[in-house]
Amino acid sequence: MHIQIHSDNTISMHNTFSDSIAAYITNVLQRFEPYLTRVEVHLTGEANTNKGPRDKRCLLEARPKRHQSLVVSDESPDIETAFSSAAAKLHRHLENTYGRLSDKRRRAGKMKQRLGLQPISAE
Repeated sequence: MHIQIHSDNTISMHNTFSDSIAAYITNVLQRFEPYLTRVEVHLTGEANTNKGPRDKRCLLEARPKRHQSLVVSDESPDIETAFSSAAAKLHRHLENTYGRLSDKRRRAGKMKQRLGLQPISAE
């Protein structure tokens, strides 16, 4: 799984910050590593129209093998909170997607056994 990190000019990126982001993504999405080819992280600082603080936004895009891209995002006053919330959303989304696919495959296999389409192993 390849991790790409992109940021705009409002986010100060340095090597330790980008390394910690990559390590966090690898840790959170470790279970889905066989299914994913790439995860892209987009960090932006958006100007607020009010006189409040600038909002930080994190968009995560996971590119699974043989499936469409999955995209989640989150906004927060600080970039760390936006990033961790978006990572949690992506984990839940992948869990739901691949949990459903494995259930579907398991049910299809059981159905084939009931219909006698698969040979039952002899003991």
